Amino acid sequence: MPQPDSLRESLGRRVREAQSDWRMPSVSATVFRGGGIVWHEALGLAGVEPEEGATPEHQYRVGSITKTFTAVLVMQLRDAGSLELATPLRELVPEAPAGPTVADALSHLSGLQREPPGDIWETLVQPDTAGLLAGLAEADQVLAPSYRWHYSNLAYGVLGTVVERLGGAPYADALRERILEPLELRRTTLLPEEPYAQGFFVEPYSDGVRAETHVELPETTAALGQLWSTAGDLARWGSFLASGHDRVLARATLDEMAFVRTMVDHRRWTLAWGLGLELYRRGEHVLAGHGGAMPGFLAGFAVERNERVGAAVLTNSSAGADAETLAVELACLALDANGGDSEHWRPDGGAPAELEPLLGRWWSEGRELVFSYRDGRFQARLVDGPDGRDTSWFEPDGDDRWRVREGRELGEVLRVVRDEEGVPTRLYLATYPLTRDAEIF
Repeated sequence: MPQPDSLRESLGRRVREAQSDWRMPSVSATVFRGGGIVWHEALGLAGVEPEEGATPEHQYRVGSITKTFTAVLVMQLRDAGSLELATPLRELVPEAPAGPTVADALSHLSGLQREPPGDIWETLVQPDTAGLLAGLAEADQVLAPSYRWHYSNLAYGVLGTVVERLGGAPYADALRERILEPLELRRTTLLPEEPYAQGFFVEPYSDGVRAETHVELPETTAALGQLWSTAGDLARWGSFLASGHDRVLARATLDEMAFVRTMVDHRRWTLAWGLGLELYRRGEHVLAGHGGAMPGFLAGFAVERNERVGAAVLTNSSAGADAETLAVELACLALDANGGDSEHWRPDGGAPAELEPLLGRWWSEGRELVFSYRDGRFQARLVDGPDGRDTSWFEPDGDDRWRVREGRELGEVLRVVRDEEGVPTRLYLATYPLTRDAEIF
């Protein structure tokens, strides 16, 4: 997808500056828009002895970006009716502590301690499923559930167990069959496949590097951070999170995942969390994504879901770099330069016959609402309403009844009243009457 030379130059310059300033052995970065790659650059060394130049095909560890895949697997179970977000973890995994729910775990509101008990990041010996579940008995409940955001790898280990027990298959099989294969993420794997980058620790006071220890997260603990991927595959993943996929997860469920569940940055409101997704605010842009870290690797991706513009950054360095921030920065550069992925308007068959008499202007409390049918959706916009809270989108809810499924007055009912000839004379939205002409109370 051709891009202006000025944007390509800006993206390339920023990545080269970051590679030099942060002393990353290599970096692989991609900007995507509307499902297509618009720019990619891989530079530096994927391996040092012997030297191996980085390419777009090199895999890197993506660490906790894996959690976004786990969250999608859990939401698939929710949409299939196997669980509710309000279901306590203990009902699904009896070894889990009482209190936290599935939603709490997804949003890092479980209050569980950050890591499985033990010195796992010193010994680098990771627990298997039995070890992780046994450790729950001695794990600290460091905060009350739902009180405040507290990042917990342990909670995502429990979610990996939920995926296995309710899905009836090992985590690896569920991931492959329910996500990787339908989305054709051929370079996203639980174990590395050639070519892949070597992870390094960059010496703080010299330009030397040391190879980092390779760490595997076994069985269901893989759910919290085991994946390897490429920047190109993360671009495809980001595009899916923006638009949805019939065989994986609906756009409406992904919208739910991107709603703010808890604010992380309470002072500036620049970082929040949804259901498994980090939410970044940069000026007028709000992006969804995640960062990741494993010994020798840092990663990040972010996508502005409405515009379907995003970026992914991978590097084989343990410290001193900020791949997550760089991904957000690259995405914002592309957003500011291109204004998103504008599509041509196309005519369709128009509104269904039963909706046509409802379209147009209605009034309530002296305020005007305009009902319309756009892009296959029935909606009502409050004229001059507050930005972001002016539009309701409806779905059928019985004869002459519609329910707000998104936007203003979420969950409320729209009811239609007709005269003897079947002409709509009055609407009721959240019990407030709407008339064709402005009237007093």
